Amino acid sequence: MDGRRRNPYELTDESPVYVISIAAQLSGLHPQTLRQYDRLGLVSPDRTAGRGRRYSARDIELLRTVQQLSQDEGINLAGIKRIIELENQVAALQQRVAELSAAVDGAAVAMQQREAQVHASYRRDLVPYQDVQQTGALVVWRPKRPKD
Repeated sequence: MDGRRRNPYELTDESPVYVISIAAQLSGLHPQTLRQYDRLGLVSPDRTAGRGRRYSARDIELLRTVQQLSQDEGINLAGIKRIIELENQVAALQQRVAELSAAVDGAAVAMQQREAQVHASYRRDLVPYQDVQQTGALVVWRPKRPKD
């Protein structure tokens, strides 16, 4: 969530609003098929206080995906369940990577700010040492003699 309070009446893709008969119509499946998918754990709709199923728009999309994988791709329900689990795992891992990436970016910014503070704290009366390359030349220093 982005930190702001959400309107409790605002509908999202996660809002459980469709009863089983409407969900069946929207997904193109028989209500008994929806019950079977719920029992198998393929789609888990929310429940009302009276134990009635309430499907969200995301649930309807998942039902369509299950139907497409089953009928068009020939994947059995156990395989579909595994695919859904893996897709959910990938989504969770992508979210975690995004969180860690944001944390690393924040740490990099903090490090750059701290480095700038350290550089700003250097004494200006000191001269940085620079390595002088050694040569074979001989330099003789002769102090000026005071004139009598």
